[in-house]
Amino acid sequence: MAEERPPRLVDYFVVAGLAGNGAPIPEEKWVPEPTGPLRPPRPAEPITDVAVIARALGEEVPQGYTCIQTSAGGHPLELSAGLLGGTQPVICYRRGRDKPPLVELGVLYEGKERPKLGFQVLDTTPYSHSANLAPPGPGHPRTYLMYRRAAEGAGLHALGITDLCLVLPSKGEGTPHTYCRLPRNLNPGMWGPAVYLCYKVGLAKANTLVYEAELLGRYPEEDNEAFPLPESVPVFCLPMGATIECWPAQTKYPVPVFSTFVLTGAAGDKVYGAALQFYEAFPRARLSERQARALGLMSAVERGRALGGRAVRSRRAIAVLSRWPAFPAFRAFLTFLYRYSVSGPHRLPLEAHISHFIHNVPFPSPQRPRILVQMSPYDNLLLCQPVSSPLPLSGASFLQLLQNLGPELAITLLLAVLTEHKLLVHSLRPDLLTSVCEALVSMIFPLHWQCPYIPLCPLVLADVLSAPVPFIVGIHSSYFDLHDPPADVICVDLDTNTLFQKEEKKPLSARTLPRRPYKLLLATLTSLYQQLDQTYTGPEEEASLEFLLTDYEAVCGRRTRLEREVQGAFLRFMACLLKGYRNFLRPLTQAPSEGSRDVDNLFYLQGFLKSRERSSHKLYSQLLHTQMFSQFIEECSFGSARHAALEFFDSCVDKVHPEQEKPEPTPLVELEELSGSELTVFITPPEEPPVLEGSESTPQYCYDGFPELKAELFESPQEQQGALPVPGPSRSAPSSPAPRRTKQEMKVAQRMAQKSATVPELWARCLLGHCYGLWFLCLPAYVRSVPSRVRALHTAYHVLREMENRKVVLPDEVCYRVLMQLCSHYGQPVLSVRVMLEMRRAGIVPNTITYGYYNKAVLESKWPSGTPGGRLRWAKLRNVVLGAAQFRQPLKDRRQQQQQQQQQQQQKQQVAEQQKSGSSQTEPYLERPSPTRPLQRQTTWAGRSLREPSSPMGRLVKSGSLGSARGTQPTVEAGVAHMIEALGVLEPRGSPVPWQDGSLSDLSLTGEEMAPGGSPGGSGSALSAQSTEALEGISGRGSKTSGCQEEVGTPRKGLGARLQQLLTPSRRASASRIPPPELPSDLPPAARRSPMDSLLWPRERPGSTASESSASLGSEWDISESSLSSLSLRRSSERLSDTPGAFQPPSLEILMSSCSLCHACDSLVYDEEIMAGWAPDDSNLNTTCPFCACHFVPLLSVQTLDSRPSAPSPKSSLAGASGCKDAPAPGGPGPVLSDRRFCLALDQPQLCNGHMGSASRRVENGAWAYLSPLVLRKELESLVENEGSEVLALPELPAAHPIIFWNLLWYFQRLRLPSVLPGLVLASCNGPPPSQLSQGPSPWLTPDPASVHVHLLWDVLTPDPNSCPPLYVLWRVHSQIPQRVVWPGPVPSCLSLALLESVLRHVGLNEVHKAVGLLLETLGPPPTGLHLQRGIYREILFLTMAALGKDHVDIVAFDKKYKSAFNKLASSMGKEELRQRRAQMPTPKAIDCRKCFGAPLEC
Repeated sequence: MAEERPPRLVDYFVVAGLAGNGAPIPEEKWVPEPTGPLRPPRPAEPITDVAVIARALGEEVPQGYTCIQTSAGGHPLELSAGLLGGTQPVICYRRGRDKPPLVELGVLYEGKERPKLGFQVLDTTPYSHSANLAPPGPGHPRTYLMYRRAAEGAGLHALGITDLCLVLPSKGEGTPHTYCRLPRNLNPGMWGPAVYLCYKVGLAKANTLVYEAELLGRYPEEDNEAFPLPESVPVFCLPMGATIECWPAQTKYPVPVFSTFVLTGAAGDKVYGAALQFYEAFPRARLSERQARALGLMSAVERGRALGGRAVRSRRAIAVLSRWPAFPAFRAFLTFLYRYSVSGPHRLPLEAHISHFIHNVPFPSPQRPRILVQMSPYDNLLLCQPVSSPLPLSGASFLQLLQNLGPELAITLLLAVLTEHKLLVHSLRPDLLTSVCEALVSMIFPLHWQCPYIPLCPLVLADVLSAPVPFIVGIHSSYFDLHDPPADVICVDLDTNTLFQKEEKKPLSARTLPRRPYKLLLATLTSLYQQLDQTYTGPEEEASLEFLLTDYEAVCGRRTRLEREVQGAFLRFMACLLKGYRNFLRPLTQAPSEGSRDVDNLFYLQGFLKSRERSSHKLYSQLLHTQMFSQFIEECSFGSARHAALEFFDSCVDKVHPEQEKPEPTPLVELEELSGSELTVFITPPEEPPVLEGSESTPQYCYDGFPELKAELFESPQEQQGALPVPGPSRSAPSSPAPRRTKQEMKVAQRMAQKSATVPELWARCLLGHCYGLWFLCLPAYVRSVPSRVRALHTAYHVLREMENRKVVLPDEVCYRVLMQLCSHYGQPVLSVRVMLEMRRAGIVPNTITYGYYNKAVLESKWPSGTPGGRLRWAKLRNVVLGAAQFRQPLKDRRQQQQQQQQQQQQKQQVAEQQKSGSSQTEPYLERPSPTRPLQRQTTWAGRSLREPSSPMGRLVKSGSLGSARGTQPTVEAGVAHMIEALGVLEPRGSPVPWQDGSLSDLSLTGEEMAPGGSPGGSGSALSAQSTEALEGISGRGSKTSGCQEEVGTPRKGLGARLQQLLTPSRRASASRIPPPELPSDLPPAARRSPMDSLLWPRERPGSTASESSASLGSEWDISESSLSSLSLRRSSERLSDTPGAFQPPSLEILMSSCSLCHACDSLVYDEEIMAGWAPDDSNLNTTCPFCACHFVPLLSVQTLDSRPSAPSPKSSLAGASGCKDAPAPGGPGPVLSDRRFCLALDQPQLCNGHMGSASRRVENGAWAYLSPLVLRKELESLVENEGSEVLALPELPAAHPIIFWNLLWYFQRLRLPSVLPGLVLASCNGPPPSQLSQGPSPWLTPDPASVHVHLLWDVLTPDPNSCPPLYVLWRVHSQIPQRVVWPGPVPSCLSLALLESVLRHVGLNEVHKAVGLLLETLGPPPTGLHLQRGIYREILFLTMAALGKDHVDIVAFDKKYKSAFNKLASSMGKEELRQRRAQMPTPKAIDCRKCFGAPLEC
C-alpha cells in the first residue's frame, strides 16, 4: 500500500495589499460604504486632556476645550444641582496630537480607595480651585476624576479616548454603543439624579483612502487538490481594506497588527488563517490630484499646490493558511518575516525562510510531540501536539471568552446562541474576535451552528449584518465610527465587556435556563474567572529559548487545564440540557415514505418537551425548532462525520445528573497524555550558501520593505517524516467503517476490562465478548466469501442471539454495528430491524454510530413488496400441514405404546419358558428394541441411576451422556463397581507390554457397535459380570477372562460378543487398517446421516456404553447445553454433504494447543489459567503463572499434518495452514462408526495412510504468541485500519500476519464460529504438478475448507522427555489405546498400574482426598521427589477423563469434590504446603473462564 504524503503545517503563504507596479490606482477601486444607518463623521484627533471647571466660582471654559452641558439623551445636565454652596462643576475636554492621548478614565472616592497604578488624579481646576465633583458637606466623599495617558512615542495609531458623554439613568438613558461606562456615580449625594461618565476608545485618524485588497504574491504557486486557495483570502487578510494614509512626516511606524480569521467551506470544513498587517511607504506619483486632495497632500484653496511635511503610507499584510489553528506559532513566524524584511542585509533571501518553514517543519506527532523551530539566533517557536480529545478541533479560546465577558455575560451569550439570535461581536483587537467567536460556536456542542458564521468579517462583506437570518459575525469596532448597528442585532463589545441591544426588544434573561444546571454553571465559571488573574499572560518572554525549554510546559499546562475546565463546564450544562434525548428518538421500522427524514418523524418533540421543567418550556420550545437542533437529530439518526464526537457526548449525558448542585468528581473533558516521550525535535534555520575559499561572505539581500516574491529563490521541498495524518477521512477501506471503535469506546472498554478483572465471572464474559467482537470484525470478509450472503447475515444474527443467551458482556456495539452496516450494504432492512429489536431486548441503547447505521439500512435499502408473495403462502401451507401432523401424533404414540407392551409381554413369556425348560445361556438375554421405538438415553451404572445420591461416582458423570438399552439389569451394590463399569472391562492379556517390573499391565477395552438394521444394542448384564471380574483383578483377588465366545453370526448372542471383539484394542487396530467399504444405499437414515447430523440429533445416535468412553480422552464433540446452539449455527451453513465424497479423509490436519510452560517454575499452565492470568490491558502480552506468580508470554503451539500426495509445503512455517470445520468423517470397520471412534481413528497414522495409499504425512511445527482477546482485537483493528478488511480474505494472511491469523483461528474454532479462515488454508498453498490433475479431482486439490480439520488440544503437543509422563498417558499406554505421540522418555517405577487403579478407586468411592494424598506420598517432597509439570488437580482430572471419557465426566461436580478434598487435607498439611506441592485447584477466575468458553478441549 503506497504511503500517503504527510500533511503540512502551513498550506499557503500569501501577500495582500494594493496591486500595481507603480501605476496609478483607479478611483473606482474604492471600497463602497456598507448599507445601514450612518453616524456623524468620527473625530480626526483623540482627547489629550480633561478638566473640571467650577461655574459657581466664575471659571470659564479654557481655550480649545469643549464643555459637556447635556447628557447623551439631550437632557440638561448640572452636577450637584439645587445644593447650597455647590460649585456647579462642569467637565471639559480637549483634542489634539501635541501629546499622547488619554487611554482610560476613572472616578476616585477620596478616603475610600487609593488611585490605580499609572493614573493621575485631577484634583484641581485650571484656575487652582478644588475639582471635587461631589456636593460639599459631611457624608459625601470627595469625588475626583483620574486618567491614564498613553506612553510617549505611541505613534499615530495608538488607541485613545475619542469621545466623552454623561448619562442619566433616571431619564431612561443607557450606555451608548461602543462606550465604556464608569461604575462610580459622579453625584453621590442624596440630592440630584445619578450621573455616570462614559468614554469611547478608538483610532482617531483622518486623511485615509480605503481600497479592496488584492493578492500580491503566494507560495506555492500551484493549488493543492484537496484545498485550493480561496479567492477571498486577500479581503480577510486586510478586513478593513487596503488603506492609503497621510501622516506627519516624522511619525513613527506603528507596531504590526496580528489578526486571525476562519474560512468555512461548503462541506463545513474550516481553514484557519493568520495575518500580520503593517505599513510601508507609498509613492506619491501613483496618486491622482483628487486622491492627493482627499489625503490632504494638496491645498484646497490654492489648487495644485502641494503641502509639505506629509508622508504617504499604505497598509499591507502577509498571511499563512492552515488546517491547524496553531495561531501562536503563526504569529511568531510572521513577526520574524516582517523583522527580516525591515532589517538587513542578509545572506539568505526571504523566500528561503518561507519555503523552509512550509516544507521542512513537520506537524507534531506522537513520536515527536514537541518541535522547536529556530528561525534565527534570536527567534524561536515551539510546536506542541494537540491534546487528544473527542471534541472537535477549533481555534476557540474559552479563557479569552471568560476573561473579556465575565461569567454572567458568557451565559447570556450561550442563551442567545441556543435560540439562534443575531450576534455581532466587535473589538479593536482583531486577533481576539476569532478566538471568542470560535468559543461561542463550540460552547453549544454537540449542536452545530448552521447559519452564517464569519468570525472576522471584512468591510466588503458587512452587508451580511442586514441579512434576515441568524448569524454570528465578528467585526472591527471602527466600523461603528460611521455606522449604527441594525436594530435586531445583539452587539457584544469585547473591549468594554458590555452587551448592547435595542430597547424595543425584550432583553435575554438567564432565568429561562434550567435552574440547577444554570446555578452550577454560574458557580463554576465564577470560580474559574477568579483564577484567571493568577494565570501567567506575559507574551514578551515566550520567544526566549530558555523559556521554551524550561517554563513553557508548566505555563501552558496551567492554561490548558483552565481552558479544559471552562469548556467542561459548558459541556456539562449542554449534557444536562439534553439529558435523556435518546429516549425520544424514533427509529424507522418500516419502508421509508416522503417525510421519513422530517424531525417530527425522527424525534418525539412533544414528549421531550413534557419531560423538562415547566419554567424552561419557553427555552426548549425555541431550541427544538432551530436549524441546529434539526441537524443534530438528523446526524443522530443517520450518522455523520461527527459520529465520534456525538458518541462522546452520549457518554457525558450518562455521567451527568441534572438534579445535583455539585459537579461530578470526574471531569467530562479529560486531559490525555500526549505520549510518554519527552523528546523535542530541533529544527535548525535554513543553511546559508557555502563560502568559497579565499573569499569573504558578503550579504547580498537587503530590503526597503516587504519584497515581491520571486519563484527562483524558493527552496525545493524535502520529504517529511513522522507527521500526523491529514484530518479528515480515515485511510481504511471505505467498506469497513463500522468495525472501527471510537476513542471513547476504547476508553469505556478499557475501564470495563479493569472493572471486570476483579470479578471472576465478569472477567470471563469480558474475554468472551471481545472474542465475539473479533468474529464480527471478520464478518465482512466472511460474508463476501460465501455463496449465499443473505444466509451468512442470518447466521450472524443467530450468533447475536446466542451471545444474548450466554449473557456475554459486550464492551461496545461493534457487533451490532457491523451487522447493520452489512444489512444496509446487501439490502436487508428487515433483518436490520430484527437486530435493533435484539439490542432493545438485551437492554442496550444504541449510540449515535450504531443508530445511524440502522436508520441508513432501513432508509436506503429496498424493502420487500407489501403484497403477500409465494413464500408467505407456502409458509401458511406448511403451518397447516404441521398442525395436522401434531394432531395425529397422539394416535401414533398410543400405537407405539401398545406395540411395546406386546413385545415386552412376549419377551417375558419366552424367558419364563426358558427357565421352565432349564436351558442355560452364557449371557443374559439381549433385548432388541423395535425399529420404531425411540432411543432413550439413560445415565445408569449396572441398573442404578447416576442421579441417586447413594451412588458415590454418580455426581461426577454428566447427565444424559451415557446410554444403554432399556430393561432391568442386575446391580452391583459396591461403589467400586460403578467406577469400574465406567472404566470398562479390564482383563489381563497374555503378552504384556515390555515395561520394567511393576509397570503397567495391558488392558482390554469394551465398546459399542451398531446392530444390524441400525438399531442400537448392548448387554447391560454382561457389563455387570465383566465389571465384577475386573474388580477382582484390580483388588488383587485374581482375574478372569470374559466368557463371551459365541459366534458373531447369531443375531442375539453374537451382538454382545461383537461389541467386545470390535472394541478390543488389538483387533480394532488391525481392523482400522482395512479400507472402509462403500456405504450401501439401503442403509436406514440414521446410518446414512452425515457425522454433523449425528451431533445435532442425539436421539438417533447409538447409545454408548460406559466402557467405550475410555477409548480416548476428549475425542468426541461436546454436546453440552452451552455448545448445542453453536452447533446449530454450523449446521445451517456448513452441513456436510451426504454423498460418499464427503467422507474423504482430511487433506490437512492442524493440531493447536495453548498449554504453555512457565520457565520460572517448570510448570504447565493450561488455557483457562492463562486466561485468568491475563491483565486488563490491550498492550500487555504477559500472563501470570498460577503456581509461582511470575509473568511470561504464553505460546500457541501449532502442528500441521499434510496428507496431500504431491502438494508442496506451505509458503512459510505453518503459514499456509488454517482451520476448518470440526465435523469428523467416518472410517474404520463397519458401515457407521461413532464420533468417538472416528476421532480415535484420526490419531492412527495407519488408518490415514491406508486410505490414502502410499502418501506420507509431512509434519510442521510452530509456536506463536498466544494473545489475549483484548490485545488481539487491538492488533486486528490496526490491521484492518491500515490494509482494509479485504486483507482478512487474502491467501497471504497466514504468511504476512501469522500471529493474528493463528490466534483468530484458535478463538473461532474454540467458539465454533464459521469464518473465512478455513478457506485460506489450501488457497495459500500451490497446487500439485499438472501431471496429477488428469487423475481426477481429489479433495486435497481443491480449496475446500472441509478438507482441513482442526483439533484444539488441552495438553501440550510435544511432551518433554525429561519430565515425568502424565498419568493419563500411562493409562492409555496400558490400555493399548493408539495415541498421537509415543512417550519418548523413561517411566518411573513408582508410577505403576496399581497406583493408577488406586487413584481411580478413591475417586470412584468419593475419596478424592485419599487420591491426592496417595499421589503426594508417591511423588515425595519437592526437593527430592518426582517433579510433575502438571499439578495434582490436573493429573487426577485427566486420568479420570481418560478412564471415563470427556463427555462422561461432570467437571463441575469434580471441582466440588476436589475442593472439598483440598480443604480436608489443608486442615492437616496446611494450605501453603499444598500450594508448594501444586495440589491446589484452579482459581475461581480460571474455572469461570473454562465454563464460559465451553467444554474442555481435546487431549
